[in-house]
Amino acid sequence: MARSWREWEKPLRDLEEGIARLRELREKVAPERAEALDRQIAEFEQKRDEYIRVKYSRLGAWERTLVARAESRPYTLDYIQYFVDDWVELHGDRRFADDKAIIGGLGRIEGQSCVIVGHQKGRDIKSRQFRNFGMAKPEGYRKAIRLFEMADRFGLPVVTFVDTPAADPGVESESRGISQAIAEGMFCMFGLGVPSVSVVIGEGGSGGAIGIAVANRVLMLENSIYSVIPPEGCAAILWRDPTASDRAAAALRLTAKDALELGIIDEIIPEGFGGAHRNPQETADNVKEAILRHLKELSGLSREEIREQRFQKYRKMGIVAEPASTEA
Repeated sequence: MARSWREWEKPLRDLEEGIARLRELREKVAPERAEALDRQIAEFEQKRDEYIRVKYSRLGAWERTLVARAESRPYTLDYIQYFVDDWVELHGDRRFADDKAIIGGLGRIEGQSCVIVGHQKGRDIKSRQFRNFGMAKPEGYRKAIRLFEMADRFGLPVVTFVDTPAADPGVESESRGISQAIAEGMFCMFGLGVPSVSVVIGEGGSGGAIGIAVANRVLMLENSIYSVIPPEGCAAILWRDPTASDRAAAALRLTAKDALELGIIDEIIPEGFGGAHRNPQETADNVKEAILRHLKELSGLSREEIREQRFQKYRKMGIVAEPASTEA
């Protein structure tokens, strides 16, 4: 079993490196040899595309977890760069500090002004430390609350991007009330009188995710995950074996398909060919279209109807219909 995304995608990267070497050689050879190299490049590209097509059509829960964690997947700021105009980031919770693991501000999507909040990870050691690996502290959720309240005052829809393994588990975060900050974020979102759309773009890790994801519409990218605990933690607790993470991932039902079947989310957004990490532009286009479509559908509701729709959406989660008793 592959333990990391890099290990799992190694055959594919080998093919792509071979294509890159052939293309480099193609630039240096005489014209009479170029045609043969073109045929070889086309053959390698066909093998690569077929590998992607077959592999990604058969992804299991653990493999999707690895894809969701891939460091080359677009993060919140990448989506903002792709389709948000006039972006202005706002900082700080006005109480303690500015948490870099959650970013937020104002922007326009196809002319629609909105407040945007999302988790932000890093791609190298320095940026990961700066962003605390996307794990928000209490001040991050309180910053989000400040922006949600501002959106409500000015009648602006809220868009959130979820991508976190969990909320920050450190002692300092506990001492500053991380669980209360998450609960206050959920409470605030329940009371918003403006439309809200949340998109899980990578990892949707437990309370760290839902603290900014209580929305009228919750969407997931097809290779994202949404779970109460990481598979490794689940495996360590249930089977005392952290290497049983593939078994745990399946048991957790953490994929977008599972979440849709369970009524946790409203739509699965398709990713570009080969996943968001290989085709970010097409994925961003799909995310943009889905956000705008859902905001348009919600725009005709009154403030009270928006609150009621959101409330009823979450009230219905977890309802189990039991068969009637046959006892006399």
